[in-house]
Amino acid sequence: MSARVLVVDDVLPNVKLLEAKLCHEYFDVLTASNGFQALERAEQEAPDLILLDVMMPGMDGFEVCKRLKASETTRHIPVVMVTALSDTADRVRGLEAGADDFLTKPVDDIALFARVRSLVRLKMMMDEWRQRENTSGELGVITKTASEQAESAEQCRILVVDDSDIELEKIVNTLEDHCEELTAVETCREALERAQAGDYELVVVSLSMQSEDALRLCSQLRSHEATRQTPILLMASEGELPRIAKGLELGANDYLLRPLDRNELKARVRTQVRRKRYQERLRQNYEESLSMALTDSLTGLFNRRYLNAHLTRIVGRIGETHKPVAAILFDVDFFKAINDTYGHAVGDEVLKELAARVSRNLRNFDMVARIGGEEFVIIMPDASVEAAAMVAERLRLTICQRPFKVSHAKGPLSIAISLGVAATENPKEPPDSLIDRADQCLYSAKNRGRNRVVAEGLDELPPDILAAVAAMG
Repeated sequence: MSARVLVVDDVLPNVKLLEAKLCHEYFDVLTASNGFQALERAEQEAPDLILLDVMMPGMDGFEVCKRLKASETTRHIPVVMVTALSDTADRVRGLEAGADDFLTKPVDDIALFARVRSLVRLKMMMDEWRQRENTSGELGVITKTASEQAESAEQCRILVVDDSDIELEKIVNTLEDHCEELTAVETCREALERAQAGDYELVVVSLSMQSEDALRLCSQLRSHEATRQTPILLMASEGELPRIAKGLELGANDYLLRPLDRNELKARVRTQVRRKRYQERLRQNYEESLSMALTDSLTGLFNRRYLNAHLTRIVGRIGETHKPVAAILFDVDFFKAINDTYGHAVGDEVLKELAARVSRNLRNFDMVARIGGEEFVIIMPDASVEAAAMVAERLRLTICQRPFKVSHAKGPLSIAISLGVAATENPKEPPDSLIDRADQCLYSAKNRGRNRVVAEGLDELPPDILAAVAAMG
């Protein structure tokens, strides 16, 4: 995995040592010798990760980290503090400043590369979600999500796995006041079942379990769709660094060494929960933006953008299926008069009910889209012009024979629609051509008096179609 790593240290030999180690593993390395230079290079070079010394003159690593996390440009870059300090209070201070982890000098190679690769993977994933959000924002369909640091970590849902009653009790006692739901289990099997059934925001797994394979649990959590994005925090002893590295490789997000420090545990849990909630918010925003970009906000039907993509794909498949594709174009007769007489609110009610009735009377693989004010299109795969004409006539009767209930004092309104039908068996026909031919039929239906179906190639709907529709009731 290639990535750009910024190494920040005021001691040149330390910089050279880390640079040599990282270059040997094929990372691109940038360097800075003080905090001010680090901030400048981070803004200009956009590294994928920053290895930041804590003890520097002028501006220490804690202040650099705070400034990095306060900047819109650099707040999403993972920061690993590298320090000779072993005091837990300093680690907690760094985590609260926004650091993702600590490495203690002299830096262990296994811990270094495991942490760098894990955080780079995380950043790449988060960058993809943020890019999707930026694209949606440019389309004007959503507003930007707040930063990860702005997320709350309170009232979270945590699953803890450890076969030691003593260690389990320590973790539960430390976290229970901050949790909406805290579940403790002693076996990996029960943990996997609970994780798949529940909506947990963090799974805390002990690597030191005697009769359980915690690494296999990590692998299983990452293999199942329901738990693939759930953060994993490993609890381990100092002598288990190789297993920690393997856990991070399998997808664990963070680790904490025993003996357990309660404040550090709480700080690391807060970091993971915030990150999980931020990621979930990005995902929800993206799905919302996708829905807003592809659907009509009033009726819930697909919009013209989706219609164009869908129709191109469906027509192109004719070469494989050798079956026709039909299009039905329709609109509401005298809709302007409805808006002028009863107001746009009533007009909106009519359009929503119209969309609902049409949707209920189509096959589940037919697609209906709203492409204008009162104009709609239905795309019917595997349908001839005769079959589509039959559907169009049934829809016409469904609309005109039952008045629409609206909020206006005059009561239900009688609504009619005109429909044009066309079909194609040519996989190379431009989709716009099919819609244009259906539009010409709709225009003809309007000229013939409205409230009728005109199908391409049929002067009038044949008696057998009319009889079949009548038989359907």
